[in-house]
Amino acid sequence: MHQQCYPSANFISVEHLNFLQVLFTWKSVMSLLRPLLLDVVPTIQQTAALALGRLANYNDDLAEAVVKGDILPQLVCSLSEQNRFYKKAAAFVLRAVGKHSPQLAQAVVQCGALETLAICLEDFDPGVKEAAAWALGYIARHNSELSQAVVDAGAVPLLVLCIQEPEIALKRIAASTLSDISKHSPELAQTVVDAGAIAHLAQMILNPDAKLKRQVLSALSQIAKHSVDLAELVVEAEIFPVVLTCLKDSDEYVKKNGATLIREIAKHTPELSQFIVNAGGVAAVIDCIGSCRGTVRLPGIMMLGYVAAHSENLSMAVIVSKGIPPLCTCLVEEQEDHIKAAAAWALGQVGRHTPEHARAVAVANVLPTLLSMYMDTHSSEDLQVKTKRALKNVLQKCTYLPALEPLLHDAPPNIMKHIVGQFSKVLPHDSKARRLFVTTGGLKKVQEIKAEPGSLLQEYINTINNCFPEEIVRYYSPGYSEILLERVENYQPVL
Repeated sequence: MHQQCYPSANFISVEHLNFLQVLFTWKSVMSLLRPLLLDVVPTIQQTAALALGRLANYNDDLAEAVVKGDILPQLVCSLSEQNRFYKKAAAFVLRAVGKHSPQLAQAVVQCGALETLAICLEDFDPGVKEAAAWALGYIARHNSELSQAVVDAGAVPLLVLCIQEPEIALKRIAASTLSDISKHSPELAQTVVDAGAIAHLAQMILNPDAKLKRQVLSALSQIAKHSVDLAELVVEAEIFPVVLTCLKDSDEYVKKNGATLIREIAKHTPELSQFIVNAGGVAAVIDCIGSCRGTVRLPGIMMLGYVAAHSENLSMAVIVSKGIPPLCTCLVEEQEDHIKAAAAWALGQVGRHTPEHARAVAVANVLPTLLSMYMDTHSSEDLQVKTKRALKNVLQKCTYLPALEPLLHDAPPNIMKHIVGQFSKVLPHDSKARRLFVTTGGLKKVQEIKAEPGSLLQEYINTINNCFPEEIVRYYSPGYSEILLERVENYQPVL
């Protein structure tokens, strides 16, 4: 009977009704808290601001309610006048609102908060500086426009001063905010560089505090990633070989961010990659990949791929440093397809240069694994693309036939043409390889391949067949055994 009177109850869940009830309750709470921000008792003001911050921090609906309640302009006006406790609480509210979305962060900007927060970075109390830096970072991280607004408020030089303060918590937040500003564009990163941030960040790489090292390495990575010039400026701050010690850190995120920094430098030019090789960076990254699991491995895997991609010599440096076995291990051990895809890509970069490079990959017995992942319908599209490209890169250079022969039995036509193509290049010039090709069943398998007349695959098969006597080719052709049996049946012995 109750549901017949209120048919809409069929379409609104109990959870939804509870949420609406809570939401309307908290909105009414906000209307009660707003006057308390102007209370004559400072403790009441601070407590009201803290309560608003906790509400806004909970979800974007409540944060939006704070914006619509015209509470932000009131907070900003009071921010420069009140005591340190109120300033920290007010900055917390601004951070809690701005963190949820670019739109809410823009609302914080529009109420004039950035200039006031920048002034707070000069406050005598380190807690106020920390709260202000945190709020600025949450605004800057969304996009380049909001980051530029933070820069225009004059925050960057003050943040650089903050990372020089003795308080570890303040250093962490300031470094994190510089990272959030730098990540969006070369121009924003250059602004951070021009403020002298690199030298001070580089000095903190060996700081014993793990959380600070995470942020420092992240900030340097976000600067170095944009261009060759910025990467060279980071290198000139003498971060090598010091940064390599981070790859052995007990903190997983320090390891990951250290490897990310090295990757962002290595990707730009052969010269920067060679510098890293000379500093022992490749060997250190290989050790790091072997000592960790999961996404921590990812930047190191990609770094090896970038180094190997630049030139034959750099690829050989990865091979000589025993980089292929750990990459193969990642391909087999990891559960996430994007990590497997990165390992496949890196192996393809190592093996794509010359027959010697391709052989180094092939003898690791990784080609069947790559082929299996490419053909697996459960593999992600990215993994299939990366494994296919890696196979193509290695196969087009590989002349080590024992590694290619197992692939003849399983490869699809688009991969088969590259395998058969390599046999057609080697067999005409190697009698031992021809004999082995027959005895291991390779020639028989080639005869079973159905290629379109006139196709490149058919040309390769014809080239291979021309390496053997006609009767041998006929013997291994499908149906030849039936022809022989028929001849036996029809044969009339001479009595």
